[in-house]
This record gives sequence, structure tokens and C-alpha cells, in this order.
Amino acid sequence: MPLLYRRIKHKPLFGVLYSSLAIAASLTAGKLLAASIGGLPGSLHGMIIFTVLLHFQVLDAQIIKPAIAWIIGHMGVCFVPAGVGIINHFELIKHHGLAIVAIIFLTTFILLTFVGLCCEHFCRPDPATRPPKG
Repeated sequence: MPLLYRRIKHKPLFGVLYSSLAIAASLTAGKLLAASIGGLPGSLHGMIIFTVLLHFQVLDAQIIKPAIAWIIGHMGVCFVPAGVGIINHFELIKHHGLAIVAIIFLTTFILLTFVGLCCEHFCRPDPATRPPKG
């Protein structure tokens, strides 16, 4: 192990940069993989790549661990706006909750039906190019 790496390995800024670069590189590789072979979203490919790199100790888990713990600890920030909206409009949801749920299901059904019908109409092969039966 290089001497410089051993000296800066325990510094907090190094840990943040190392973790950020490892996550960003895994995500980028996942997005490239998703663009080339498809199947799963790029973020899932990236998580799989990140997990494999940690499993085979290509990445140093001890350096990444504090950053991951911080990210998980602050993950709730992503869900706060939805929770605040529910709390701020609780009376509206209390009075019209069933109607809101019914509208969500009904509009989803209408949209999926419309998209399916459009797909059947526009994705149908042209009868002139269809091979003859027989």
C-alpha cells in the first residue's frame, strides 16, 4: 500500500471524496451498462456493481461505511415534502380520502386503457407488408 494512501486514508475529507467517487463511478458504470444491454434501470445496475466491488474488496468498505451511514441517516429528507403535504392537508384527506383514492385508481385505469388502445392502433403492422397466410 502506498505511503501517501496510508497517511490520508483516515482523514474525513478523503473518506467523503472516496465514497462519493466510488458511488458516482458505480452509478455511471450502471447507467452505461443499462444503455448498452438494458433490462434493469441504470441505478440498479450501479447498485449491483457497487455491491460486487465491495464484496470482492476492490473498494475499502471501512472508508465508505461512515458516508453510507450518514446517507442512510438523512434519507428521510427525501420523504419530508410528501409527509408535510399530508399533515398540512389532513382535514382535506380526512373528508375526501376515499374520493381521492377512487380518483387515483380511476384515472390510472383510464390512462392505461388509453395507452393500450393507442398502442394497438399505432403499433399494428401494416396489412400491405404482412406476409400472406398459408
